[in-house]
Amino acid sequence: MTIEETIYIDVPLNKVWNITVDIERWPEWNPSITAVRRLDDNPFGIGSIVRIKQPGQPESDWTVTEYVRENRFTWETHRSGLRMEATHFVQGEESGTLNILRLQASGILAILLWPVLRVAIRHALKKENQGLKFRCERIT
Repeated sequence: MTIEETIYIDVPLNKVWNITVDIERWPEWNPSITAVRRLDDNPFGIGSIVRIKQPGQPESDWTVTEYVRENRFTWETHRSGLRMEATHFVQGEESGTLNILRLQASGILAILLWPVLRVAIRHALKKENQGLKFRCERIT
């Protein structure tokens, strides 16, 4: 089951990308994230593990499984009965950037809870995109 949200940001792609991959600062602009902690010392990329706390949820560890500089990264987390994979895409446009967030959920809990999860996930992705847009356009 997949949900995708897209927003246009009126700044160049490299600026959106740099803010996107500055994971430890996400709580400053992303209302869906209350705390972030890197669990490794390597540059952010494939294999990086990030512990994230979101409102109303237990902490979860997200592992980066795909990383293409200034294009996208994908990470995933697992809980009993639920696997989530999230991809953050940036796509340059003539005068700005499209930011595309995609979340895929699978497992028995995803199937059973999809009516509720779908609404909560869509809301979180919209708020994340709005926060990123505000942060990027404010600091340029």
